Amino acid sequence: QVQLVESGGGLVQAEGSLRLSCAASGSIFSIYGMGWYRQAPGKQRELVATIARGGSTNYAASVKGRFTISRDNAKNTVYLQMNSLKPEDTAVYYCNAYIRAYDSSLDDYWGQGTQVTVSS
Repeated sequence: QVQLVESGGGLVQAEGSLRLSCAASGSIFSIYGMGWYRQAPGKQRELVATIARGGSTNYAASVKGRFTISRDNAKNTVYLQMNSLKPEDTAVYYCNAYIRAYDSSLDDYWGQGTQVTVSS
């Protein structure tokens, strides 16, 4: 069994900062790509940022320059530092990871989501 558990969401004023964390646990052999997605009310889930095992990153245009994704492979954890937050960043943020388990299965895993609310 593999689990992703997010933390760090909350309520913040515009121009404030938050740091999200997502820790993977369970029968993990290796973690490949990791990323963050978000879903605002009435909208589809969208990519925020991804990071490869080697560290290369990719960002949505709307967050580039404000958000930074990073990972600690030793801790099986991915982070999202969010600065200069805007009300339009309000959403449920989901962690995602592509994981090979010890039984050799390869699968996409999702966290339960953490709410980020930015007030104007």
